Amino acid sequence: MRYAYYPGCSLGKGEQEYDLSMRAVFAKLGIELVELEDWNCCGAVHSDINNPSGAYAMPGRNLALAEAQGFETVITPCSACYKNLRQASKTIAANKSARQTLNASLAEGLELKGNITVLHPLYVLLNEYGLARIKEQVTHPLAGWKVASYYGCMLTRPKDDFDSTERPRGMDDLMRALGAEVIDYHMKAKCCGGALALSHAGVTAQLTGNVLVAAKDAGAEVVSLACPMCHMALDAYQGKAEHALQQSLAMPVVFFTQLLGLALGLERKALGLDRHIVSTSSVR
Repeated sequence: MRYAYYPGCSLGKGEQEYDLSMRAVFAKLGIELVELEDWNCCGAVHSDINNPSGAYAMPGRNLALAEAQGFETVITPCSACYKNLRQASKTIAANKSARQTLNASLAEGLELKGNITVLHPLYVLLNEYGLARIKEQVTHPLAGWKVASYYGCMLTRPKDDFDSTERPRGMDDLMRALGAEVIDYHMKAKCCGGALALSHAGVTAQLTGNVLVAAKDAGAEVVSLACPMCHMALDAYQGKAEHALQQSLAMPVVFFTQLLGLALGLERKALGLDRHIVSTSSVR
């Protein structure tokens, strides 16, 4: 199994633990990730508002790079990058004019001719690698762990066959395969406000607090997620959320790849578990 890997901007800076654990886990499972050469920002959450054509031109260039480098499938861990690249792929595949506009904007020698598949690594593991193969390699089951999976508002959008938009279960299935007790709660697919963290920090604190309180009240001891923006909100802004709600949370928030890595017997340092704002000392 070999895929083009688009890490996106966040994984190279503030959320390096996601990149570390992603590469470590996929290597452990024998899945090869080849980082795209010369990739660019996907436009994050702003390009489709300020420049509609940029909403597919910026991620579209990455798709063209993948094709030029011999790949038919790109995987990207960030939910925002995943949404943007996948939406661009669908738009360009269905709209000849959009493809022509994209190709006209590309540097000489770069052209998107085919249709590039965009996948999130969670669903690569679930649908292409398989839970049965993962379970066979678990050496340190997460028995007794009470894990709340947090999907956020972008991982399952645009709507498709991978998971339910309102009631996703893919991460829950993975956590069960690792031996954890999955905690169900009503905020698992609600927005954390991560995109508003700089412009409206108070809104982010409130929305983040709502998610964490719901998980904690349901009995969770750790939150697992799959998006660097969501992680920034739930981890780095947890103190602001506690202040806004006037209550203590102290909830470790980790990436699903970090929990998978622990279950596979990888060391904490290799998974970046010492990089979080909220202590992960209980996650061992």
